[in-house]
Amino acid sequence: MNTQQGDDGGTPAPDPHQPAVGVGPWQGARPAGDHWDQELLAAGDTRNVVDEYRYWNHEAIVADLDAKRHNFHVAIENWQHDLNIGSVVRCANAFLAKEVHIIGRRRWNRRGAMVTDRYQHVRHHPSVEEFVQWAQSEGLAVIGIDNFPDSVPLETYDLPRDCVLVFGQEGPGLTDEVHAAAAATLSIAQFGSTRSINASAAAAIAMHAWIRRHVFSQHI
Repeated sequence: MNTQQGDDGGTPAPDPHQPAVGVGPWQGARPAGDHWDQELLAAGDTRNVVDEYRYWNHEAIVADLDAKRHNFHVAIENWQHDLNIGSVVRCANAFLAKEVHIIGRRRWNRRGAMVTDRYQHVRHHPSVEEFVQWAQSEGLAVIGIDNFPDSVPLETYDLPRDCVLVFGQEGPGLTDEVHAAAAATLSIAQFGSTRSINASAAAAIAMHAWIRRHVFSQHI
């Protein structure tokens, strides 16, 4: 695993068996523009960002992402301090979700986010009721992702453009409150012996389904 900044702001010792991460100091004349980070230009950029954002300052990256974000949101219930939340945030950043919503406990383990929470808007809702009221006020369809008897296949469901995809705790899944409030609950097709898949894996599959429906379909 390459060296990355830790969630406490520190940097672990580099692994001598892995290649260097990122880019070194800028070569040649310094580029002009407020989005450039002068310290990164001088010292190099080892952050976990795509090449497009190399040497950009943090505020400029977030502003550029905000101008491009997709219409879907992601929410995950956090009643038992779910360790998957960090990975869900990282996936939300990769698929450029509008926001991530944490329902229940405010504290969550950021290690799995790999610092992507610095670039992804995260909002907290102390209760399902408060979350549902917010979604309704924003005109967002609440779409649950879980295996219930009344779930319909994600693979054939026409995901709405303006929606929030909700995921439950690893193990117990969605609460009855979210299930009742959802416009639909979708299941992900499985073909092996396990009863369920990891919550962060389910989140990635559902987000990509939205991308296929509302991004790639525009280019067909």
